[in-house]
Amino acid sequence: MTTIDPSWLAAFLREEGLPEGFAAEVEVLHAPLAARIAAVAMGPAFVVGICGPQGSGKTTTVRVVAALLEAQGLTVATLSLDDLYLPRADRGALARDVHPLLRTRGVPGTHDVALGLAVLDGLAGEGETALPRFDKAADDRAPVEAWRVVAGPVDIVLFEGWCVGARPEPAEALAAPVNALERERDLDGVWRAHVNGALAGPYRALFARLDLLVLFTAPDFETVLTWRREQEAKLRERLAATAQGGAMTDDEVAVFVQHYERLTRHIARETPARADVVVALDKDRRSSIL
Repeated sequence: MTTIDPSWLAAFLREEGLPEGFAAEVEVLHAPLAARIAAVAMGPAFVVGICGPQGSGKTTTVRVVAALLEAQGLTVATLSLDDLYLPRADRGALARDVHPLLRTRGVPGTHDVALGLAVLDGLAGEGETALPRFDKAADDRAPVEAWRVVAGPVDIVLFEGWCVGARPEPAEALAAPVNALERERDLDGVWRAHVNGALAGPYRALFARLDLLVLFTAPDFETVLTWRREQEAKLRERLAATAQGGAMTDDEVAVFVQHYERLTRHIARETPARADVVVALDKDRRSSIL
C-alpha cells in the first residue's frame, strides 16, 4: 500500500479543485492502484492502459495516480486517447469516402494510431517528446506549439481512453443494430464494420503496447448515459457563467452516446476476464477493486 502524507494529500486536493471528501476515494482506489503499478512497473515507459466508459472518472484517476507515483520519485507521462483524434479535415475525408458517421470523433478509426505509437516510442527513449493535444472546442488538433514537451525516458506512461485495450467483435455480432443510430444511419453496417476493422487492424499494434490494463466498469449502459449527462450539465453551467454556448442538451447527449454504445457494451462483456485490474463502480461511482 502506498502511504499518503495527509498534508500532501490536502494540498493536492486544493490544487486540483477536488473536495475534501475525495480523500476517502484516494485511500480506497487510487493509492492501492498506484501501489500496484509501482510494484510491477519495469521501465522505461511501462504503459498502463486505463479503460472505462464515459464519465467513469478516468481523467481524475490519471491525475491522482500520476501524482502518487511522482511522489515516490517516479517519472510519469500521461496520454489520452482523445488527444490522438484525427484532425477535422481527415475525419471529413473519412466521412466522404467511407461513411458520414466517421465525421464524429470518438470511435476506433477516428484516431491517429501512428502518432500514438510514435509518442510511446519517444517516451521510452532519450530526448524530448511532444504530447499531442486535441482542442475539443475547435474540434481539431491543437497547434504543435501548444503540445506539452516531456523529457524521456519516463518510468511510466498512463494511457487512458474509453476503448483503450479493446478487441474487435466477431463479425456475426455486427449484423443486428444495437440502437436507433445504427438502425437509421448505418443501415448497411458499413460504419460499424469500419470501426471493428480498425480494432482488428491498426489499433492492435497500439494496444499491444500496454503492459498493464486497468478496466473501470459501470453497472449498465443506462448508468453511463446518466454519467455523461451529468458531465454535460456541469459544462453547461461553466459555459453559462462565461456567456458561452456549445454544450449539448440531455436529448443530444442521448443521441451522441449511441456512437459509443456498441463497443461500450462489448468491452463490458469481453474485457473483465483479461484485464489486470478491474475497478467496479456503482451508479454513484463508489469503487471497489476486484
